[in-house]
Amino acid sequence: MTYQELVQKIVDLQNDGLELFNIGKSVLGKNILATHLGSYDGTQIIIQGAIHAREYITTLLMIEQAKYLNKTGGTKNGGIYFVFLTNPDGVELVLDGINSVACDITKKYLIAGNGDSEDFSQFKANINLVDLNTNFDVDWGQGSQNVRCPNSQNFIGFYPNSEREVNALINFTNKIKPTLTISYHSKGEVIYYGFTQESQIDLLRDRQIGQQLSNLTGYPLLPTESSSGGYKDWCIRYLKIPAYTIEVGNENLPHPITEENLPEIFEQNKDVPLLALNLAIQYQSQINVQNINKKQQNNMFTGLFNLFKK
Repeated sequence: MTYQELVQKIVDLQNDGLELFNIGKSVLGKNILATHLGSYDGTQIIIQGAIHAREYITTLLMIEQAKYLNKTGGTKNGGIYFVFLTNPDGVELVLDGINSVACDITKKYLIAGNGDSEDFSQFKANINLVDLNTNFDVDWGQGSQNVRCPNSQNFIGFYPNSEREVNALINFTNKIKPTLTISYHSKGEVIYYGFTQESQIDLLRDRQIGQQLSNLTGYPLLPTESSSGGYKDWCIRYLKIPAYTIEVGNENLPHPITEENLPEIFEQNKDVPLLALNLAIQYQSQINVQNINKKQQNNMFTGLFNLFKK
């Protein structure tokens, strides 16, 4: 598969009546493509993939999920945003190789950061040799595997939120204000939840929601033990919402996981978006009830205070 063939699969979603838009641009100016299913009113969730270049199987999965949802018409309340290709420059490098890069200086920089190798099949970073999922401003640089020099993986960047793709995802997320997010990665067939929450109630909430995703996929649910600078972590810390990393593909498969493994991965994950939305709707309803109760209590106390003032 070439990069253009992958992008064409996203573009072809328009033939099914889905509207495409971009949430921003990559370092090299490529569109970061997305779509929306369901209602723009009510609870919204975001599902994003391919933030790591070699993990483009997640893009293929999300394309199939969007087709499936559109065909079955499952989203009646709330909506789901799919951000298909968070790291387009990196994915192109994995699929098309170093000759896809026009600038000779950039080529030399990339080859040096890739261990003086022109084999980019294991590449995770963006075109700046920054691992985007370590670049978010959330415990930045505190991960056990973080590196501080440009590299094909794990380089945190020279400062947090330095990368164009990271800022595009942050700005889009702040605009949408989702109730829940899912980040698709590969590999391992596992779901990670939680991130240094101060509130044990929030951690329990995330575990309860995550357990239902685990029951659906058959993937075990594990707490996050060593993580920093990731999108999931950023959503939990700053938006205080449930956020999950779902690793698809059997651990024994080599990177990059290819299209021949997509049918099994899709079967395991085809109903994840709708379940995640429904769980987010339930959670948001609880929040709304709590807010109403708090408002009623405040009004009661204000009334009593005014009464005693008289």
